[in-house]
Amino acid sequence: MNIFDVLSLTGGLCLFLFGMSIMGDSLERRAGSSLKKLLERLTQNKAAGFLTGLGVTAVIQSSSAATVMVVGFVNSGIMTLRQAINVIMGANVGTTVTAWLLSLGGISSDNLFLQLLKPTAFTPVLALIGTVMLMSGKDSKKKDTGTILLGFATLMFGMDTMSSAVSGLADVPEFQNMFIMFKNPILGVMVGAILTAVIQSSSASVGILQALAVTGQVSYGAAIPIIMGQNIGTCITAILSSFGTNKNAKRTAIVHLSFNIIGTIILLSVFSVVSVLIQPAMLNQSASLFGIAAAHSAFNVLCTLMLLPMSSLLEKLAVKLVPDTGTKEVIEELDERLLTTPHIALARCNSLVNEMAEIAVSDFKNSMNMLTAYDKHYAESIRSTERKCDHYEDILGTYLVKLSSHQISDNDSSNVSKILKVISDFERISDYGVHVLKSAEELKNKNIQLSPGAKKEMDVLCSAVAEILTLSYNAFINNDLDTARNVEPLEQVIDGLKTSLRNAHIVRLKKGECSIEAGFVWADLITNLERTADHCSNIAVCIIDASENNMNLHKSLQRMKEESPYFKKQYEFYLKKYTIMMNRI
Repeated sequence: MNIFDVLSLTGGLCLFLFGMSIMGDSLERRAGSSLKKLLERLTQNKAAGFLTGLGVTAVIQSSSAATVMVVGFVNSGIMTLRQAINVIMGANVGTTVTAWLLSLGGISSDNLFLQLLKPTAFTPVLALIGTVMLMSGKDSKKKDTGTILLGFATLMFGMDTMSSAVSGLADVPEFQNMFIMFKNPILGVMVGAILTAVIQSSSASVGILQALAVTGQVSYGAAIPIIMGQNIGTCITAILSSFGTNKNAKRTAIVHLSFNIIGTIILLSVFSVVSVLIQPAMLNQSASLFGIAAAHSAFNVLCTLMLLPMSSLLEKLAVKLVPDTGTKEVIEELDERLLTTPHIALARCNSLVNEMAEIAVSDFKNSMNMLTAYDKHYAESIRSTERKCDHYEDILGTYLVKLSSHQISDNDSSNVSKILKVISDFERISDYGVHVLKSAEELKNKNIQLSPGAKKEMDVLCSAVAEILTLSYNAFINNDLDTARNVEPLEQVIDGLKTSLRNAHIVRLKKGECSIEAGFVWADLITNLERTADHCSNIAVCIIDASENNMNLHKSLQRMKEESPYFKKQYEFYLKKYTIMMNRI
């Protein structure tokens, strides 16, 4: 093996790792919605959790990535530790798919059909298709699909380059002696664990082992312990990702490590006993690419069959190793580990902004009720909610900006823009809720009395604002365009009501029916209520714009008012409704 072979080996290894990385990243983006659906179906059932882990890992081609995701889910409270254990076991089996794909390079036959299955036959075609899709694709889905094909072609080309570079090692005595040395099971496990820990991918390290197997010097006796060690080495990624997490997330990483260590100890013991007492001839045979893939699958399946029924014991072991300290831990609302799977990170953001919307709208309605029935308990709740909405706006805004720096689909990008716009509106609604509360407290503390006519007018305005809050909330939560289109007509009616109420108040002041002090509170109230309706309008128009991939609020409002017959119809409906209510006063 000369210097050029070493350079070829290095280049092949780099291409192999690069191809695996970009293929995995693109698979995660392309399958984002599928991953979300799989996780939504997750239950306490062991089989469901196992199949979820298997499916997710088979899709993204990386048990390390899947386990890091699981650590993030547990840290964010999306998943329990018990659920995570079953998913991790499924991930260990799902990762074996990669080895089977790589084993296609070992096909040797004169049969045309079998020859076409060899990567050297179809990867150039995949690379060509991938390049065309990447360069000509206008939407992110086509680009991601093209990148997946290019990544796979690069991976297989790197594998082929490595295999060609190491083929000359077949006659090198030192290389032969090295793999004879690896027949020591303990040493083989250590080598497999260290190699995998360094490159942080068991799939990649199995691929490297398969590339070395083409020399014919890698026996099954040496390969099997290395494969066992690779499963231990892949745990390093989850361990590193658990730093700075809560206890259950740390326990998740510990479960992953203990699962593979216990499985390795048991199966390595069986392997050692069999190799010493029975001495199967197969252990001295040269391992094939298919044989390594089969050994990798067999090890992971056997570990799962042994330990899946005992998942509760693994949970207890993890709790023993990472005990409770008695202090209550705060679940991290938005874990940056989820950014590795943007679609799921965005789903978590959607969950939080929905919660933000619910508490902002609910407590604003409570603040309006305080105008007629003040309650100290509700007052503190409203202030607490406002602080919580401020917190949500801060963490969501920061997190979504970070998420935007990742490669995400066009649909997800539109969703990010929508959330970034509406979080400020929901936060302002909660602020105005506190302003209304302060007006209620001023009325109570200063014993200010509104005239009977003013009270009835305020009831009408509060009814209209309560209705627009409900409409905008339902439109946002359900992404309901029909409901969203009802908001702006009502907002225009509320603008008119504000003007009417202000004029009526001036008349009462002239007649001496209302005090100046009450007038100041009155003016603040109708201003805060009308501005709340403005933010409801912003939310509704944002929903409509997002559906049309147009985020120009002012143009949309202008077009809606000038061109939409539906707008005029709904405006007339709400105007009539609240005019009748005003006339009853």
